[in-house]
Amino acid sequence: MSGGWELEVNGTEAKLTRKVSGEKITVTFNTNNSIPPSFDEEPQEGQKEGDEEPELVSTPNFVVEITKLEGNQTLVMDCHYPEDEVGHGEEEEESDIFTIREVSFQPTGDTDWKESSYTLNTDSLDWALYDHLMDFLADRGIDNTFADELVELSTALEHQEYIRFLENLNKFVKC
Repeated sequence: MSGGWELEVNGTEAKLTRKVSGEKITVTFNTNNSIPPSFDEEPQEGQKEGDEEPELVSTPNFVVEITKLEGNQTLVMDCHYPEDEVGHGEEEEESDIFTIREVSFQPTGDTDWKESSYTLNTDSLDWALYDHLMDFLADRGIDNTFADELVELSTALEHQEYIRFLENLNKFVKC
């Protein structure tokens, strides 16, 4: 990951952290169930069935936590990759490839999302405010470039776990 992120991996869970201008930014994600189901498409003309396997890409939901180093609250944003934006290519360079699903303030240091804290679903949010939140993330290095790199990192971690799973399964069934 570019941008000076520190990576910590624990099985299928990953955490990226960095400090910028008096803030600690943490991005967490889990590679479990992060590969969208592939739909069997009819082969196109001139293409044999089974010619090309679809590329398996991990697009995990991820949580961004921004903590002011002298504060006691953390701004938490639950983000995801909409299915129609994955693999957008060059034709839609200006659109965001990830979206913010929910926003909340949580007590700093708590690892669990408190149900008693107000959580704002962005479906009902004013678009201007939503754009400001996306700009707020971009100012902290969480933009389309970051999102693309996160997909690459998550895909590599997911493939690594998949290989480890197959090796363990092989050992288990041989016993």
